[in-house]
Amino acid sequence: MDFSAILLNMSSQAATQNGQQGGGSMTLMLVLFMAFMIGYMFLISRKDKKQRNAEQEMRDNLSIGDEVLTIGGIIGRVVTVKEDSVVIETGADRNKIRFTKTAIAKNITKEAKDKEAQNAKIAAAKKAKEEKKAAKAKK
Repeated sequence: MDFSAILLNMSSQAATQNGQQGGGSMTLMLVLFMAFMIGYMFLISRKDKKQRNAEQEMRDNLSIGDEVLTIGGIIGRVVTVKEDSVVIETGADRNKIRFTKTAIAKNITKEAKDKEAQNAKIAAAKKAKEEKKAAKAKK
């Protein structure tokens, strides 16, 4: 059942129980519904803004030698970085293609480094936990 239909049904039931025509409670329900929608839109736009900022930061931090994936599916190494464009080198015969920075979807090199760092943190935490268990077992 639709959320708005549930709200309208609840408001009509409340109005009939109170012996009212339903004008005041219906207005209250509409105000609550509008507040809910505004809050929901705020949360959605905030999440989208964070994602856009992260993508922009990734594009601004491109450096020579990074392996990147374009939105068209082309994978290559960055050869030149300019203010608004990037030249990447693809294939065994080293073809060079110029793209705008907005065409870069992922920095594969950075993601691999981040994943390695995360795995190292997890391994260190596991090792520390095992050492604590071993120390408790010796006592």
